[in-house]
Amino acid sequence: MRLPPSFFTALHDRVRAGLDEAGLDALLLDDPLDVAYLTGFAHFPNERPVVVYLPRAGEVLLLVPDLEREYAADQRAAATLVVYPEFPGERSPFAVLADAVDVAPRRLGHAASTSVGRVAAVAAAFPGAEPVTSDLVGRLRLVKTPEEIVLHTEAARIADAMLAEGARLVAAAGPDDLPTETELAGHVTRFGTRMMYAEHDDVVVVPMLTGGLVYGGANSAQPHRLPGGDRLRRGEPFMLSLGCAVGGRFVESERTFLLGEPTAEQRRYYEVVRLAQEVGTAALRPGTRCVDANRACLDVVRRAGLAGYLRHRQGHGIGLGFHEPPWVADGDETVLEPGMVLSSEPGVYVPGHAGYRISDTVLVTADGPERLTSYPRDLDRIVIGA
Repeated sequence: MRLPPSFFTALHDRVRAGLDEAGLDALLLDDPLDVAYLTGFAHFPNERPVVVYLPRAGEVLLLVPDLEREYAADQRAAATLVVYPEFPGERSPFAVLADAVDVAPRRLGHAASTSVGRVAAVAAAFPGAEPVTSDLVGRLRLVKTPEEIVLHTEAARIADAMLAEGARLVAAAGPDDLPTETELAGHVTRFGTRMMYAEHDDVVVVPMLTGGLVYGGANSAQPHRLPGGDRLRRGEPFMLSLGCAVGGRFVESERTFLLGEPTAEQRRYYEVVRLAQEVGTAALRPGTRCVDANRACLDVVRRAGLAGYLRHRQGHGIGLGFHEPPWVADGDETVLEPGMVLSSEPGVYVPGHAGYRISDTVLVTADGPERLTSYPRDLDRIVIGA
């Protein structure tokens, strides 16, 4: 579950090559996912800065508060620890970092997500440095290495098992004893976590190890609604929008289930979404622009006369986060490359009735798209208790 030291050595070399090309002396990154990507240290972000400093030459530094010292060591962070006592403290944490830097940078890269206040604090600690916005690491994160793909693949297996367990629980319940959204969400989350710890010795813990969204009936017409106390009901669809992270690498596996013999209306909505997902997934090929894949996918829904029920794009990138670039959407002209991992998740949302969405995690390969998640999508396989 944990990436080997060789992964980080090779990654640091690629970052240094990018620094040379960009004319930067070092990168200073404080996004928790960038920190995890570059060092393997996953943490719960708060007001105390945790920062990775990667220079063109010299050792990689990881700035942490003293209360994170042992945790970073336990995770075998691929960097030399620089520890400050507390925040805000008598000295800025960035001044402590500057003391540990051998050669002061002249041009210092940071991510666009770094706050204005943090950039100012860094500039004060490195008075001779010019802060420069850089997306170097963001671009590297777009394409996964073979080691990362192994982790995504295992996460997909667990996420599919969570879906199957959720469907099993609902199928086993009596008509008067169907679970609430919250009960079902809690059950599949616990199942996925138990499975992960039962089958792996070195689990990388991230803020959301397993879990997702569960909603039934009209509630499912609100795409990111949190699970509530409403019970599932026969005759209504319900949605399991689940995922997990193995080694800090995420997948999502989502299905809409029909509870009872489907009506003609339910069949229509579901089959349109299923076809859109099939077409959209097939479009996730090297050389295709994200905007074009999105258009091919959603045009299926538009041609079916359901454009008014569209609420979102086809999908998004997945990596150290559930949602990250590239965006399979209008406005994103990113050209797909082998090694990119994406969601393919068109949906239609009918207010007062239900939502219908199918999502798979898809790996772009030289030969075309490969679904990492594989739970059945055919209508007869997602009907429960017909």
